[in-house]
Amino acid sequence: MASPILTADFARQFPELAQPWQAATPPQPELLVLNESLAAELGLDPAWLKSPDGLKLLTGNDVPDGAIPVAQAYAGHQFGNYVPLLGDGRALLLGELDGEHRHDIHLKGSGPTPFARGGDGLAVVGPMLREYVISEAMHALGIPTTRSLAVVATGAQVQRETPLPGAVLTRIAASHLRVGSFQLVAQQARATGDLGLLRRLADYAIARHYPDAVHAENPYLAMLQGVLEAQASLIAKWMHVGFVHGVMNTDNMSISGETIDYGPCAFMEAYDPATVFSSIDYAGRYAYGNQPLVAQWNLARFAETILPLLAATEELALSVAVETLEGFMPRYHGLWSAGMLAKFGLSASVEAAALIDQALALMTDNQVDYTSFFRQLAAAGRGDVDALPAVFGDWLQRWRAMRPDVDAMDRVNPVYIARNHLVEQALTSAMRGDLAPVEKLLGVITDPYRERDGLEAYAAPAPPEFGAYRTFCGT
Repeated sequence: MASPILTADFARQFPELAQPWQAATPPQPELLVLNESLAAELGLDPAWLKSPDGLKLLTGNDVPDGAIPVAQAYAGHQFGNYVPLLGDGRALLLGELDGEHRHDIHLKGSGPTPFARGGDGLAVVGPMLREYVISEAMHALGIPTTRSLAVVATGAQVQRETPLPGAVLTRIAASHLRVGSFQLVAQQARATGDLGLLRRLADYAIARHYPDAVHAENPYLAMLQGVLEAQASLIAKWMHVGFVHGVMNTDNMSISGETIDYGPCAFMEAYDPATVFSSIDYAGRYAYGNQPLVAQWNLARFAETILPLLAATEELALSVAVETLEGFMPRYHGLWSAGMLAKFGLSASVEAAALIDQALALMTDNQVDYTSFFRQLAAAGRGDVDALPAVFGDWLQRWRAMRPDVDAMDRVNPVYIARNHLVEQALTSAMRGDLAPVEKLLGVITDPYRERDGLEAYAAPAPPEFGAYRTFCGT
């Protein structure tokens, strides 16, 4: 097979936001893991990707004719503080894969760019495999996400606290348009009074992600409503599986509604809305229970960027934006409630809502593992009276009296998630050159709803000796 056809659509349309750049040349590239099923979905030949020419593509050292690798520029609020210029400091957009749906093919850890801000632009094996594992777990759980196509070891040592083996991740995304992309363009529009670039970026986002908005009376308002809907759905799904993103800065919120940037993320075990894993989230801004509010805040920042496109006057634009944003939380709660009813096997009613709230309170007070609780609850619904802790005794009787659909529960409640201690164990082995634990973990978590004999350890929470879990950005 010849190399895939890549377009340079973004690079050509938005030179103001795209710095042409060349990936660093790895001294000794070695393929660590290839997502063959994703490659097939994209029309790529796995055998070719494993070849020397394929590795050159996966490290950005030989791109197809017509492609223009670029580092994208954007701004963003980081932990609430606005940074007027961020951009891809260690990443490159190689181009877009054309198909039924257009996808970006993107590198992470490919060397410093003009946006590196003093960093080395490199990545190491552990964090890149971590993104591969967790993004594939999210995809298997039915949650919109960027995907990982491959991780290639570079053969170079990267200096962190100690020298570590370097790696490049190849990421696939619907696009890499972020709230921060619009923030940078809006900042320029305010400085110059020229709305041309802002309008072009909004039109590009509509064409790529919300094509139905073209036919709306106000396409830009329809785009805002589409982004709001996508984010309400995404955050509800995060909450349903106990996912904590950890770094919900505006430059990490995708316009497409995909989960993007798997830095300090992790899955909650003992249920607690205050759960934080990130080592730099000192105030708990991005705690599990805060994620819906942060999403709404980020959407408000997005709405601010397109105010000049929403109405003829600023006053009217503000009114339209506020009215739209006020719909986020009701929409999120509706989606969250529907998903939680399904997890508990119940139909909508005031009694069911109260029962769910009571269960979550009991789980918080008793540090009950969130994921395994629902499978244990289904077992209790089938007659296993000892499946749940005794503290749920009275609650369980009231739940069973509502005739829950326990078979339907098993279809929405995973047995296996990317348990933090298992991820760390697998990555530790991989850093030593043993990829077998990563491959085994991937085999389990990419089929999360089917319980299998012999995999009990993959369904259990971390043992006490694992201790409190802390995550890092991997930079």
